[in-house]
Amino acid sequence: MDFSSEIEDRLARLQEKYEAMGQDMTSYLDGLLHADFLTYWDYIHLDTLLSLQNPKTPLPDEEIFIIYHQITELYFKLMLHECKQIATHNSLTAEFFTARLQRVNRYFEALTQSFDIMIDGMEKEQFLKFRMSLLPASGFQSGQYRMIEIYATDFINLVAADKREELKDGTIEEQFEYLYWKFGATELSTGKKTLTLKQFEKKYAAEFIALGKANINYNFNALFRRLKTTGQATPALEAELKQLDTNVNVNWPLSHFKSAVKYLHREPDEIKATGGTNWQKYLPPRFQKRIFYPELWSAEEVSNWGKRWVEGILG
Repeated sequence: MDFSSEIEDRLARLQEKYEAMGQDMTSYLDGLLHADFLTYWDYIHLDTLLSLQNPKTPLPDEEIFIIYHQITELYFKLMLHECKQIATHNSLTAEFFTARLQRVNRYFEALTQSFDIMIDGMEKEQFLKFRMSLLPASGFQSGQYRMIEIYATDFINLVAADKREELKDGTIEEQFEYLYWKFGATELSTGKKTLTLKQFEKKYAAEFIALGKANINYNFNALFRRLKTTGQATPALEAELKQLDTNVNVNWPLSHFKSAVKYLHREPDEIKATGGTNWQKYLPPRFQKRIFYPELWSAEEVSNWGKRWVEGILG
């Protein structure tokens, strides 16, 4: 059988490839002969994926709750995939930085726009029943989300607002003790750490501290300053950073706040469904004043951080 010049060229290149690795090309061709064709369901492990929902109660809306949170974590994984590319790029350009930030922003916007699944997609009565079966687990315990924050900004910007000035020259370990989210996982009655927070710190504290140290000079804020110093920063890059700031620190927490208001507002027995966490103080941006890139915003915008969005949601 005669082969086309294209096939002969590819066979020759394969032969060179395998010889360079000390491998026998014929053996690999035998492997191709015996291998089955790839299917969609095998490639994405569909059967495994669809088997990962295991409700703790017979209430049907719990499955919605599980699947949405799994989807959220997959989006967070996509975001971290982009974060790592930015932080580890050997010769970072504004164009590469901007393109990857655009991806992260698209992922966050998809999540925020889909959060009505949590707001309007479940019966309140079912939620308040099955949620009590999940204690002390909480979406608060998303380690991937905290890693995205660490990649996004200087570690000090994640410290509670009233401690930032005091700890601005502190070590990552010292700053870690006062991260803003810890104060959202305190018991309403005593102010002590909830079991939710204790579990979370036990699993992730060392990893968060190590990531914070590794990214002192490679978080997005530090990288932007470097590009700006060398005259390489662009308006497009600045715009994407501001959009990320808005997506992560205003739109995303307010989506959760809107959900919490619907399901947990005012009723003491219902508030227990968060494990006793202080969501009223933790979620609204105006309380936290958590801003990744404060130098990109005006004093008025910082002062009114999140106010317009809160007023729009709570009307």
